[in-house]
Amino acid sequence: MTPHPHLPGQLAGSHLSDSDASWPVSSTDMKYESPYVSLGIDTIVDPDGNQHGRAVVSPNDAIGILAIDDEDRLLLVEQYRHPVRRQMLEIPAGTLDVPGESALDASKRELAEEADLVAATWEPQLKLLATPGYSTEGWQVFTATGLSPVPEADRMVREAEEAHMVQWWMPFDEAVEAVLAGRFSDSLTVAAILAAQVLRAR
Repeated sequence: MTPHPHLPGQLAGSHLSDSDASWPVSSTDMKYESPYVSLGIDTIVDPDGNQHGRAVVSPNDAIGILAIDDEDRLLLVEQYRHPVRRQMLEIPAGTLDVPGESALDASKRELAEEADLVAATWEPQLKLLATPGYSTEGWQVFTATGLSPVPEADRMVREAEEAHMVQWWMPFDEAVEAVLAGRFSDSLTVAAILAAQVLRAR
């Protein structure tokens, strides 16, 4: 390791990355459990032997879909999100709540359910952890192209917030500008758009 010449810390090598690690857990107190999310309090032991209580929220993992049409327009869905009391513009997304379903199959299901679309081509784009300070939730994003509509007779009847969902198509470059201007605040959407922009620039 080489220290920074003027500031605290080490100079990073080109292969710096996250790594698996696990401090011992001396006890877990489960506060809430459901098929969709659980909340527990873990008591962890640090390398010095000190104990600390940490809340751990464990929801189902989730997926997001960056759906791009033949004119390079990005699909956004507008949906009411009650916890933040906002109408949010987001890429189509959903949770892995079907037992045994892969992330790709969940993405195909969610694109059909939220946007009445199927895609001919699917490419993995990005993997993220949502809020690792207190949650186990992982996200995976796929890029979907070669889009076509689901036949009318096969479309799902959307309910609750999804019944009022609106689909918007925005030129990809304008979506990047909207992110930079702070007009979109969903973190999965922001990360997916900016990652796609970086990949295009390579």
